[in-house]
Amino acid sequence: QVQLVESGGGLVQAGGSLRLDCAVSGIIFSIASMHWYRQAPGKQRELVATITSGGSTNYADSVGGRFTISRDNAKNTVYLQMNSLKPEDTAVYYCKTWAYWGKGTLVTVSS
Repeated sequence: QVQLVESGGGLVQAGGSLRLDCAVSGIIFSIASMHWYRQAPGKQRELVATITSGGSTNYADSVGGRFTISRDNAKNTVYLQMNSLKPEDTAVYYCKTWAYWGKGTLVTVSS
C-alpha cells in the first residue's frame, strides 16, 4: 500500500532551521508531484510547497525565499528545508501525493 512517513519536526527557536523528510513507498515516486502542506492550530490546512516530477518548484508567498523543497528519486524521499523560521510557521506539516497523505510532523517555533 501507499505510505508517506514524515520526520524531522521538533522545537526550534525563531531564526533557526529544520529539515523535514518524507519517505514514500507504494508508488512510482519519480513520476509523482510531491507537496508539503501545513496546518496551524485553529487554521485550515494550507499548501506550502510543490515539486513536480521534473523538478519544478512552487511556494506559498509566506515561505518563499525561506523554504526549499527538493527530492531524491533514488531514495523515494522529498525534503523541506526550512530556514529563518518564525513563530507563525508553527504547525503540523504533512506530505502529500495524489490522494495520499502522511500523518504529519509537528514543527514548533518559539519566539
